[in-house]
This record gives sequence, structure tokens and C-alpha cells, in this order.
Amino acid sequence: MLTHLQIRNFALVESLELSFDTGMSVLSGETGAGKSILLDALGLTLGDRADSTVVRHGSERAEIAATFSTDSLPFVTTWLAEHELEMDGECILRRTVSSDGRSRAFINGQPAPLQMLRELGEQLVDIHGQHAHQSLLKREVQRQLLDEYAGHAPLLKETGTHFTTWQRLNQEHKALSRLAGESDSRLELLRYQVEELEALQLKEGELTSLDEEHAKLANISRLQEVAQRTANRLYEDDDTAMLTSLERMVRELQEMQSIDPALTPVGEMLEGAAIQAREAAGELRHYLDRLEGDPERLNAVDQRLGAIHELARKHRVEPEALAELQEQLQQELTELESAGTRLVVLQREIDERLTSYRNAATRLSAGREKAAKKLAELIAANMQELGMGGGRFDITLTPLDAIATAHGQEGVEFQVSANPGQPLRALSKVASGGELSRISLAIQVITAGKGGIPTLIFDEVDVGVGGGVAEMVGRQLRTLGGDRQVLCVTHQPQVAAQGHHHFRISKSSDGTGTRTRVESIEGEQRVEEVARMSGGIDISEQTLSHAREMLASANS
Repeated sequence: MLTHLQIRNFALVESLELSFDTGMSVLSGETGAGKSILLDALGLTLGDRADSTVVRHGSERAEIAATFSTDSLPFVTTWLAEHELEMDGECILRRTVSSDGRSRAFINGQPAPLQMLRELGEQLVDIHGQHAHQSLLKREVQRQLLDEYAGHAPLLKETGTHFTTWQRLNQEHKALSRLAGESDSRLELLRYQVEELEALQLKEGELTSLDEEHAKLANISRLQEVAQRTANRLYEDDDTAMLTSLERMVRELQEMQSIDPALTPVGEMLEGAAIQAREAAGELRHYLDRLEGDPERLNAVDQRLGAIHELARKHRVEPEALAELQEQLQQELTELESAGTRLVVLQREIDERLTSYRNAATRLSAGREKAAKKLAELIAANMQELGMGGGRFDITLTPLDAIATAHGQEGVEFQVSANPGQPLRALSKVASGGELSRISLAIQVITAGKGGIPTLIFDEVDVGVGGGVAEMVGRQLRTLGGDRQVLCVTHQPQVAAQGHHHFRISKSSDGTGTRTRVESIEGEQRVEEVARMSGGIDISEQTLSHAREMLASANS
């Protein structure tokens, strides 16, 4: 519910902070005092359009912040969490409008596009009257109200689940059918390509191994020449062999170590070098013994590499990618070959799911038909009490053209005739704002215990009524305030007297500017305000006494 409203430099309001509680809160004041300013300001935090004219004259920008308690609003808490905007038990909607017309919106301190503000706002507040937040005019909301009244949540979930699964299976069937339709020529090609790749029998790492082997076989002569020359330099040339020279140097240094021990480390290093040279010489001998040319093997490797590269060129891939290509083509071939079998299975699953959906949707239709009749009768009876004698109300269920929807097989539309002799028309076609507000009130009172938007605002729902009807409107609003938070802008004392809380709106001028002021009133202040609403400027003791009676009666 709405707990706090803060307004800065908006229209005639310089600075204003209001706290709201549960129940029914009344907003009253003389004509022109600025009662609509509060609703306009709140509307901005709910996503209404804005321009620079809302900024108080002489100010750089207007700012409005509305705070809502979300402890008992799981759907709002879920929405905030999904958008990573959650705050512990609270939701703060803030809107700024600068003097150049630029506007910014925030949800729990985070910048947000206007569409998100509207989406969230529609879950928090519903404004009835000459304002934009009239969700009851939307057919989907009318359907939701009927289903909430009928307690259809489990059946709706079952219907929606069957529909979603049926839709997913249908999409899979269509995709597979398109694939199967192209399968004949594609199958032939795939089988040939897979057989060709399988015949190649390319093993993992084989290409690298072949490249290395080919390089060795193709350069056998050069390898022999370099290895033999190195061996000769190491140990085969009698006088110039490196190993012979090292051994001689080691012997000479060993003889000198007895004269100067400082040569010992050098001698040890050269002795190590001689040992490694001797080992290298041995390895070279073994290498040369094994190193033989093999023209036949070289030819075989050439042919194998040629086959691999030729197939890679054919498929326009690198030779290294042939194994992955074979896996991809094999997977596609398997899918195509099994498409026919899968299509049969899918069609059976589709038929079964559609049957389950229709069974659930049929039960939903029957429940709606029964609930629609009862709900329409209750709303019509409530309309009579709200000054629309002879008015009628009906809820029509119209079969949809689509074979199925997640919400069932029919559309729901509220139809009303506010006056005797007038035909039933869609609720969205009702011309009178006052009638629409009172019809909405009649609907809200009947469905109040069935969930819905937590804060309801009624803007002058008592237009065109008075006396007993106005009192009944007030009682209806008070009853509704027992289940929801209700804010009501009114000119009628009978309505104002029914409020749990009362705010008085006034306007003053000091010659330099005009300001709107809002204050919470109770006790004698409230008696005086109700009396003013009843008797005008000159308030008699009798008027005050009547105001006390109305307030006492409302609280009895």
C-alpha cells in the first residue's frame, strides 16, 4: 500500500509530505484548492506523461516520490526481484521533471524507463475517475477479476501448462516437418559424405604424425649428411676430433692441478664436457645405424596426406577440421533418419496434450459461465444502491477465433447499462466518468476479497449524486477500505464522513505566489470540514451538529 508521498515544486505545491495508513482516506477542500494536484503528482510516479508546465514557477525542477509497503504483495516483490530492484519490504517510485521538460524516473533509487514505471505502477495503484489508471476497462483485467472471484488459480495454471507444452510440441513438429521435407536429396548427400569420411578413417593425431614422418623421409639424405659430419667432427678425425681435443686438455689440466689447485674447477668442467661429447657421439652412431631411406614408405605417406588434403579441399575446411566435420554430418544424418519416427511420436504427444488442454479449458469455461452469472447479479444489485436504479450488468463470454490460448477458449467482457431503457454496452464505452467510477466501485466492493491491486483511488465518484446515494457511496468505500487501501477525493459530506482518515486541502496566497497546503484533520477540525461541505461558508450550530451525527454514525 501507499505509505508516504513527498512532493517538491510541483504546480502550486512548494513542499509537501504526507503519510498514509490502511483503510479509507478522504481528501476534501474547496473548489480550486488543488485536490487534483495530489492525484496528478502520484500519477507521475506511476508513469504518466509530464511536461515543463508541472514545474512550480521559478523552480528548476519538480520532484515526486511515492513509497509503498510491499510486505503483503508477493507479485510486486517477485517483479522487483526479477528486475534486480528489490528493497527490504519497500518500493520507492521517484520522478523528476526539469523546467526544460526533461523527465527522469527511478525505482528504488535505480534509473528506470517510463514503461517499467507504468508496468510496476499498474500493480500498485488503480485510479478511478478522470485519470489514466482505469485497469477495469481492459478485457484481460476483467477476465482476471472473474477468475479471481471464481477461485480459478489452480485450473488456470493447469490450462496454461497444457497450452505451453502443446505449443512447444507444435513448434518442434513444424521444424522437424520442414527438415523432413528436404530430407530425400539431403539424406543421399549426407550418406555419401559420411561414408567418404568414414572410409578415410582419419585417426586423432594422425595428421601431425604424418607431417612429421613425411618431413623426415623426404630429407633422409640431408639428415645422414649432417649426422655423419657431426660424428666426424666429434670423434672420427684423428687430430681434429673435438672429443680427442677435450680429452687432451683434461689430461694437461690434471697435470697442472698439482702445481695450482685453482685449475681444478676448470678441469672438472672440461671433463664433464668430454663425457657429454662421448655420449653424444654414441647417440649419433646409433642414429646413423637406424637411419635408412624408405622410398616406398615415403610414397605411401605422400598418398595418405594427399587423400586427406584433397577431402579437406572438397569440403572447404582445414585438414584438422575433418574429424569435427564428420561428427557434425553424422549427427545431422542421424536426426534426418530418425525424423519420421520422431514425427509420429510428436504427433501422438500433441494430440494427447491438446486433449488435456481442452478438458481443462472446458472445465474453466464452465466455471466462468457459472461465476459470471453470479458476479453480474451481485454487481447489478450493488449498482442500484449507488444511484443507478434500473441499471443492468452482464458478463459476456465470447469464444475466441484461436484454437487455444494460455487463458482458455473465450474472451471475457463486462457490459453495463447505467440507466433504464439503455442497451448493454462494453464497460469501456461508458461515457460518464461519474457513472464509470461508481460502476467500478460496485465491481471493486464485490471482488475486494479476491486479491487485486492494493491501493484504489476514487476521484469524485460521487459526482451527480447526493443524499442517501452519496451516503451509500461512502459506505461502499468504507467497506472496501476494510480490505484495501482507499483514497477518495470528494465534495460530498456523506462520503467524507465515512472515511477512516481525513485530509483537508487548501490554497493560500501572500501576494507573491499561491500555495496549496494539505493537512491531516481529526476531532473538531474534521467536524468543521464536514459541516463546511454540508452548509457552505456560513456554518450554523445545526450544521455542526449534523456533521457530528454523520461522523458518529459512520464510526458506530
